[in-house]
Amino acid sequence: MTSELVATALWPTTTELITALDERFGTPVDCYVNGTQSWLTPDGPNEYTLEWRLHPIGGYLTPVGISHYEVLETVIAAISVGADVHAIQLGDETRSITSLWSGLECFGAYGDPITPDELVAHASQTLGIAPLHHGLVDHQQIGDRWEQSQRKVSLFDLVANALDASGEAQGSTPSNAQNNQ
Repeated sequence: MTSELVATALWPTTTELITALDERFGTPVDCYVNGTQSWLTPDGPNEYTLEWRLHPIGGYLTPVGISHYEVLETVIAAISVGADVHAIQLGDETRSITSLWSGLECFGAYGDPITPDELVAHASQTLGIAPLHHGLVDHQQIGDRWEQSQRKVSLFDLVANALDASGEAQGSTPSNAQNNQ
């Protein structure tokens, strides 16, 4: 099996990011039990479809007393009324947004030939926030590492680390950034 490098862009989890996702994309196309929230947009560079994935923290567990389908919706509702993003009531638990998701990744959904620069220009304009980190990664290799860790590490961190290790990274390292929640 031949691995393929894919252009990707990363944003750390912030209040601004969660609000922008809601305003630009609305309800996710899918909400996974593992905490991932995903959207597809058909208007990427050259009309390619982009996938936007809000990646959960490593070892994510859905808060007790709430469905994985309700987590993002509840967070957005709390943010919209000015709740403290470090103490959002989710079912029977109180969590911060950064205890749920480590960050957002955007990439071409179907392996289309999008360059990192094309992706960043389009994604920045679409989301209204420039990514903190971008470049080329091997999603197959990253997915294999995530599965081997038994999902105890963050996919977002694996992508950022792969960018750093490959020398393809452009922008700042997400894990060293200050979150402005």
